[in-house]
Amino acid sequence: MLKETIEEVKEKLKKIVADFSIETAKFRTGRATVSILDGINVDYYGTPTPINQTATVSIPDANLIQIQPWDPAIINEIEKAIRNSSVEINPVSDGKVIRLPVPPLDEQRRLEIIKTLKKYTEERKTVARNVRREYRDFAKQLKDDKDISEDEEKRFNDDLQKLIDANIKTLDEVEKEKEKHILED
Repeated sequence: MLKETIEEVKEKLKKIVADFSIETAKFRTGRATVSILDGINVDYYGTPTPINQTATVSIPDANLIQIQPWDPAIINEIEKAIRNSSVEINPVSDGKVIRLPVPPLDEQRRLEIIKTLKKYTEERKTVARNVRREYRDFAKQLKDDKDISEDEEKRFNDDLQKLIDANIKTLDEVEKEKEKHILED
């Protein structure tokens, strides 16, 4: 029973790291990346649709994102969605193609992004700690119900702590890697 529970914990922790990696990919690093547009939806004939499902998104050079809508009628909708997002990049359109010039980050903006990144990392660590608390309570309840022994509970809690520690270490590594990319010119 506890082996299945450990596997369940592993899956939850993997999901925390995967979600964290996806979210941190959205942080601007001063270089053009299509992940900046993740989470921005366009009103495509009444349906909120991700930009990459309405247009070809490319990066012709390190400081430019190019969006070419498959349906030219929605070019204004794409522009509006980008302007209303938190991307902080002003789209430039010629009627057929939208260009997003990615300005280089100044030192102050880099530090603000890193501060936000650290806050987000702490939130993910708290989620991992909540998983630990939830499963420790579960093991304690099993022990109180006499379904497992004290030794089994202790072993389970030790294994659980090792998983949480490894998860937090992984979150820190992802954060440090992203921080390195943000600080690079």
